[in-house]
Amino acid sequence: MAMMFSYGSTVTAQTERVIAFEGVENGRDMGGLVMQDGKVIRTGMLVRSGNLSKATNADVALLKDRYHLTNVFDFRFEAEANAAPDRIIDGVSYTHLSTLPQKLVESFASGRSDTAKVDTRDMGAILTKMAQAPKAQTMARQLYPAIVTDAQSQRYYGEFLRGVLHAAGGSLWHCSQGKDRAGWASALVLAALGASRDVIVEDFDRSNQSYAKQVEALSAKVRQQGGDEEAVAFIQAMVGVSRENFEKTLDLIDEKYGSLPAYVQNQLGFTKKEQKQLRKKYLGTK
Repeated sequence: MAMMFSYGSTVTAQTERVIAFEGVENGRDMGGLVMQDGKVIRTGMLVRSGNLSKATNADVALLKDRYHLTNVFDFRFEAEANAAPDRIIDGVSYTHLSTLPQKLVESFASGRSDTAKVDTRDMGAILTKMAQAPKAQTMARQLYPAIVTDAQSQRYYGEFLRGVLHAAGGSLWHCSQGKDRAGWASALVLAALGASRDVIVEDFDRSNQSYAKQVEALSAKVRQQGGDEEAVAFIQAMVGVSRENFEKTLDLIDEKYGSLPAYVQNQLGFTKKEQKQLRKKYLGTK
């Protein structure tokens, strides 16, 4: 039998959605976002973030006490997860669903082999070197379309939505930095809950605030090395998120599948009945 918890208010300011973890990047509560029907996501139930490998005792206490965490969904591929395994929290179920298509996993691996002369401990140096490579720039532009059209990614995102639906307590989902694969997971949750495109895009783009300093610093290095705007766009996409690429991929979904809600229902197999149940579970009034 699922445990029942008493959650906080259904209303929160946009700035209050940010979760000030000590060792976890890009954390925020999905609560407070307003859906098209005027209902609001309840706070303290749904969390998106970067990986939990450096979660501190204080972070764990926060996740258990305020967010009643029972389920973690990890979208990283195996090598990523093995390199920085999540901290294990007692009583929490961990589900691994690699939503990066295998061909891109292999592309990232080959891209890193091209940077053999760069100290692999310095990811910033790797990215600034890759930024001016046309192949890398193309890969960055194709990342989101590849994710949403991949059959395995679709299947795993459908499993994720059902996992959130049936979670006994709070759910947290992440990839490495909590911005791309986790960002798409958030978009799908929002679509299933009845969010507008504007709300979905703004939530996705919010990761750029989390990584603004890193994007600015690496973009400056790329420009110093003679990189053009394509190179800078690569840094934006890889260190932050590309709002432009995200919106173009939403357009692709509209063209190919009809709409994002239709994609959730037909490609991910998350039925109208399940969406209704999800809304009942996670939405409240102002």
